[in-house]
Amino acid sequence: MLHNLDRLKTFYHIYSGKSIVAAAERLHVSQSAVSQSLQKLEEEIKTPLFIRLHKKIIPTAAGEKLFSIVESFMSDLDTCLNELEHSKEVPSGILRIGSPPEFGKTYLSLITAQFMSQYPEVTFSLELGHPGKLLPMLREGKIDFILLDEFLAKKPYSGNLDIFHFMPVAHEGIILTCSKEYYDKHIKDDLSFSSLSKQDYISYTADNLVVNSWFKHHFSKSAAKFHYVMTVNDHEAVVAAVLNHIGLGVVSSHLVRKELESGRMIKIAAPDTEIINTISLVQLLDKIPTIAEKLFAKFLIDKILSISDEYDQK
Repeated sequence: MLHNLDRLKTFYHIYSGKSIVAAAERLHVSQSAVSQSLQKLEEEIKTPLFIRLHKKIIPTAAGEKLFSIVESFMSDLDTCLNELEHSKEVPSGILRIGSPPEFGKTYLSLITAQFMSQYPEVTFSLELGHPGKLLPMLREGKIDFILLDEFLAKKPYSGNLDIFHFMPVAHEGIILTCSKEYYDKHIKDDLSFSSLSKQDYISYTADNLVVNSWFKHHFSKSAAKFHYVMTVNDHEAVVAAVLNHIGLGVVSSHLVRKELESGRMIKIAAPDTEIINTISLVQLLDKIPTIAEKLFAKFLIDKILSISDEYDQK
């Protein structure tokens, strides 16, 4: 392995200009410095790269082969540096966004499409998942920022949350609900823990985190051994299962407002104050955002607030 990559840069300019003099002018160094750099490179790889004919130099077969590799690297490097410089002035490049599955499936594709219509040089990589998956990816720099349910964030994540910056963008009520038919048949106004623990439940994940968190908050008791009859990683599917009388499910109250007002769904009255979940935009605390990240963060927050306003007006 080469110990000094600057010598490859010198070789590149010698080959490109077919002259040590031209390389010295291009690099703003003396001709002797260029000659010494080339000599040390040839000594290091134990192969002559040029044939010296008086004041003329002719590449050897080894020189031709090395240049074909170095030229590609230098070209790619110039392109990359130009793109990085361009991205400081014009929103461009790829944005890597993490989101809860429900929000990502329902809204994120539309929001990113609207943003790209304004800034066509920006592309997106979307990662849908829950906090236990997304926070480590954010910590390791694999995602630029994520939307996070703070209600769930601390439960599955054992790392240090102090390295993140949380920017609240929306709030939602988290409720336990069932269909009216299920309520009248199985619960009958008995909202004790003993009664609720005997019911059927619909969960988002195999670890039943959401349901368990609801019961931990309201009863300080675990729901781990409850009877889970369905696991489905989609908010709309949970709502559909509830409306089909399969069991109880934990949902966002604003997403089922019509069903609650019509009486098709019944909110299980909790013995404690309602859980208010904060949806936050999360970034690494010390990261300096690009212009594209700054613009999209503001764009995303504005869109989320407008979505919340639409639900409030319905």
